[in-house]
This record gives sequence, C-alpha cells and structure tokens, in this order.
Amino acid sequence: MDIFGVPLPALMSQLLLGLVNGSFYAMLSLGLAVIFGLLNVINFSHGALYMMGAFLAWMGMSYFGLSYWVMLVAAPLIVGVLGVVIEKTMLRWLYKLDHLYGLLLTFGITLLIEGLFRSFYGVSGQPFETPSQLQGATDLGFMVMPNYRAWVVVASLVVCISTWYVIEKTKLGSYLRAGTENPKMVEAFGINVPLMVTLTYGFGVALAGFAGVLAAPIIQVTPLMGSNLIIVVFAVVVIGGMGSIMGSILTGLGLGVIEGLTKVFYPEGSSTVVFVVMVIVLLLRPAGLFGKEK
Repeated sequence: MDIFGVPLPALMSQLLLGLVNGSFYAMLSLGLAVIFGLLNVINFSHGALYMMGAFLAWMGMSYFGLSYWVMLVAAPLIVGVLGVVIEKTMLRWLYKLDHLYGLLLTFGITLLIEGLFRSFYGVSGQPFETPSQLQGATDLGFMVMPNYRAWVVVASLVVCISTWYVIEKTKLGSYLRAGTENPKMVEAFGINVPLMVTLTYGFGVALAGFAGVLAAPIIQVTPLMGSNLIIVVFAVVVIGGMGSIMGSILTGLGLGVIEGLTKVFYPEGSSTVVFVVMVIVLLLRPAGLFGKEK
C-alpha cells in the first residue's frame, strides 16, 4: 500500500523516527522550559549536560560494568548534582541581572564541559550497546518497530507528563511558581525558597542527562552530540512559548513528526523545517503557540 507514492512501511518508519527525535526534543525543551519558567535563566549548557549524561552512562557500563538500567538512574542524578553545584556557586548571583548574563555564563560552562570531554575522548563516537532486554524488533504487520525506539517514546512521554502534572497540578508545583513570583511571601510560610530553586535547576538539568542516556544506544556518544541538538531545541522552546511546560512537550513531539515527514516528501528541507516553522510562528504569534502574550 502506497500513500502519496510512498510505501506504507517506509512512511511509518519515518514517522517513528520523527517521534523518537520528537521525544528528545520534548525532554530537552521541557528541561529548558522548567528552568526558564521558574528561574528565568536561559540555560545554554543544556546540550552539554545532555552529552554528559550519555557519556556518564557509557563510562559506568564500560569502566565499572554497571547495567544500562543502573546508569539510567545514576547518570541523571550525577548530572543533577552538578547542576546543583552550578546553581549554588554561579547562577545564584545572576538572577536579578539581565538574561544575557545567564546565557553567557551557561555558554561558557558548555565550552568547558565539551572541551574536557574532547581532551579525553576526541571527537570520534563511542559505541553504546542496546540493553539485551530491548534488542530486536516487533512486527506490527504494517511495519517493524525496533523495541528500543518504542521504549524511548514511552519513557519520554511518562517523564514529560509526570513533570507537567507535578508542576501544574500539585501543591509542590504551586509553591515553585509562587516562589519565583513572590519569594518573600512564600518564605513567610516556612518554605526554603533558595533550596527549592536550587533543586528545580538540578531537576531541569537531570532531565537533560536522562535524555542523553536514552539517546546513547541510538546515536554515537560524542562530545559534540549536544551542540548539534541544542539549537533545534531552543527553536522548539521558542515555538512552544518560553516557559510553557505543556507547550514544550507538544511542540517537541509535533516538530519531530513534521521533521520525519519532511524527510519522506522533501529530504532537502528536513534540516531546516523546524526553523521555517519558528519563523512562521513568530510572525503570527511572537509569544509562541502556548506562550502568554504580554
């Protein structure tokens, strides 16, 4: 069966690939949205921390013989702890300054992290074996679905929706939002706002580390894997609306699918379609699809 001259299995394979890419876009842009929406920091180091999560998982498995599942938990935790250190020692002093200072600082952190890993491992990729439980594929009749890619989509959706629910629908989320808008009032209720802000930044970058571990078996682990992705992720955040949690999730998934379809019908435009969409959205709605107009 063909659709617009394209065989159905080929079309569905590209849709799956687009959904997998969209899952990474959603998780990374979600972390950026959490950090910007609650801390007002444009975190350019997100891509480097995504790369660091992948490398930590590879190191844990290669050097210490730990399993993929252990590193799926441990690597994001380590990245989150590093985020806590960065926030407490550097970012904390920039909150009352222009956004540009935070952007420049996190860009410098990106260069430091990437330079460190490049000095040890060069720019060549490191092989990362798919866990044995998720190897192989499932025949759905109309296409063959690789098990690991299906796992990536499911895990990303669970993490993204859980994060949205906690921030938007729970008491903890209301404390986070109130703490960024009126910290003095929230502190009057006995809540440690600086600690809450620190943990929020740590959680936001831990999401990047988690995405890095998920991506490692699909793409080669290299020191530049984050820098190749972060510009697209920033475009996703802008399209969805800066600081919009659900906007980042839906836009990331949607743009991944659009990118996948573009590879089928117009391969030459697949690398730029996200930026074309960004230009159109900014012309029609400068605050983004889900952003709030001022």
